[in-house]
Amino acid sequence: MRFYLPLLIALAPNVARAAEPFHFENDILPVLGRYGCNSSGCHGKSDGQGGFKLSVFGSDPDADHAALTKEARGRRLNVAAPEESLLLRKGTGRTAHGGGSKLPFGGDDYRTLRDWIAAGTPLGSPDAPTVVALRVEPVEGVLSPKAEQQLKVFAKYSDGREKDVTRHARFQSNTEAVAAVSATGLVRTADVPGEAAVMAAYLGEVATFRLLVPRPGPAVKHNLPQFNLVDKHIDAKLAKLNVAPSALCSDEDFLRRAYLDLTGTLPTPEAARQFIADASADKRAKLVSVLLETPEFADLWALRLADLLRVDRQPLGHERAHLYYKWIRGSITQNKPFDQFARELVTAEGPAREVGPVNFFKVVTKPGEVASTVSQVFLGVRITCAECHHHPFDRWKQSDYFGMTAFFSNGSVTHPRTKKEVFAHALGSEMPSANPTGDRRVPLAEWMTKPDNPFFARNLANRVWAWTLGRGLVEPVDDVRATNPPSNPELLDALAKYLVDNKYDVRKLIALIATSRTYQLSATPNATNERDERNFSRGYFKRPDAEVLCDMISQALGVPEKFQGSPGITRAVQLWDSKARSDFLKLFGRPARVTACDCERTREPSVSQVLNLLNSADLQAKLSHEAGTVARLVRAQSNDAKLVEELYLTFFARRPSEKELTTATNHLKKYPNNRRAATEDLAWALLNSTEFLFNH
Repeated sequence: MRFYLPLLIALAPNVARAAEPFHFENDILPVLGRYGCNSSGCHGKSDGQGGFKLSVFGSDPDADHAALTKEARGRRLNVAAPEESLLLRKGTGRTAHGGGSKLPFGGDDYRTLRDWIAAGTPLGSPDAPTVVALRVEPVEGVLSPKAEQQLKVFAKYSDGREKDVTRHARFQSNTEAVAAVSATGLVRTADVPGEAAVMAAYLGEVATFRLLVPRPGPAVKHNLPQFNLVDKHIDAKLAKLNVAPSALCSDEDFLRRAYLDLTGTLPTPEAARQFIADASADKRAKLVSVLLETPEFADLWALRLADLLRVDRQPLGHERAHLYYKWIRGSITQNKPFDQFARELVTAEGPAREVGPVNFFKVVTKPGEVASTVSQVFLGVRITCAECHHHPFDRWKQSDYFGMTAFFSNGSVTHPRTKKEVFAHALGSEMPSANPTGDRRVPLAEWMTKPDNPFFARNLANRVWAWTLGRGLVEPVDDVRATNPPSNPELLDALAKYLVDNKYDVRKLIALIATSRTYQLSATPNATNERDERNFSRGYFKRPDAEVLCDMISQALGVPEKFQGSPGITRAVQLWDSKARSDFLKLFGRPARVTACDCERTREPSVSQVLNLLNSADLQAKLSHEAGTVARLVRAQSNDAKLVEELYLTFFARRPSEKELTTATNHLKKYPNNRRAATEDLAWALLNSTEFLFNH
């Protein structure tokens, strides 16, 4: 008898549960979600798993109920003998299950599922209260390294009551290097100072716990000045983290950094000499102003927008793709306010061979795809997944996706689950009773570019910050959501306000950032910030984009690149055609422009890239070219020291140190009869150095 007692207890009726009627969405879906049954890695994947498919994270309760109760001839559930249901037998591991044993036998969740089956697997009343909001306790906290914090999650229902749903919530940390979270909501900090946001999700609603992990030890201080509002907010955040910023970078580092960030080019040796010799206190600000007015600035920033807006010859043809690109670059050249730029694109109309921005709608043709692209590019919000289900990490639902889609549809838009018409409405707003009259895109463009829009200015500020500092305040830059907060929300708000106050003048924002102390910090860490990767306490090494790196190599070696099918174009940054053939650009991460995702451009190094730089026949041909830098300098400079200095200024925008000069000249002296080959070796070594291949 004692042997069977645990089993009898496990199978005993749940008296407390029987007092309330079951509701499939409120009672059963949370259990399935808790054990990952409806995750995208299990039965929630597009084709399901093992012949059994559930909607992702329970986004379609009716379909899930039917899948459990009606599909496969109802074999998954056994109302007459609930504990023998295939759902319970596989979940507990009593029957072979590809996902292993997930459901603790006899536990509360087991009893809930068993009693629901015994009750006849009811769907529940359509009038039952639903979850309308989620809150997490605590909302924020300051934790020490190697500390723990248990979270509690409460769901608020439409009838006003609250319920502790911690046991069935999903948790995820956005910065596991700072803090990780268990499946039960226990947060554990690591030994890295920083900030993290932990998401709690339950039945389509999300809430966030934000935590700060200061660096332990006495409070640090620094005597670096604040140049503008950027530094004020950066310093406030660093003080909370007990981290001190690095020192200011050298003039040489600033010169090279600004040239690459703003124009995608290297400073010439002449420009380097002039800048280094200039004793003016404001020479860095003057340099930024000059670079912002160069055609190279327009080339580089047009390339970045052309990536996002998908200037693509394949669907457009040569003529229309070039017209589209010319409109983008022309807008940058004339410093068109970005709100005007966005309105012109979103509301563009006319012949595609005459009106450049119309071609956006020729590349992105489906209303839903247009809505997703506009949201991602101009608002920084990803809504694509909400086409099929609730966003797993944000508040967006299918109604939000189809509300945006309706702005770009000529007809009516129907919700795929409710079968009701969805009228055009912007993200975060209530759906109206009818679609707007006339061109629906016009009110959308007006909403987007209003000064109080919660997304537009912040998205632009974040993208510009990422393009100049190497990473966004929100990262990834096109994934803005409550569960992925900015590393410095006060700074992002201030930058957005600066944009609005300055009529969306992007050049003024770039100048503000580039003249801040934060932008001018050295990449050399100090004892307090060597592990900081998110709070801009030092300069970060940045991998140049493929086109920029290609141009850097050509410029340093003095031999322009030739691009097939693009006569007259000698700089990769000027290539408006993303399909122009270039093995180098493909290898180093040029995007294909088939989506609006910033992730299309890859910046991760690879072995293939290293081997290319070490062994490329094309690179060797430029090194040894009769009209190239090496041959020219060898002919012009008989003095080894001056030759080495010129090479360092060409590659690094600085003069060599005494040690570097001695090493290089000693190398040249070893080969008096083949000085040019020795110089080629030296140039090859400089080109393959970290200092050349990264912007710092």
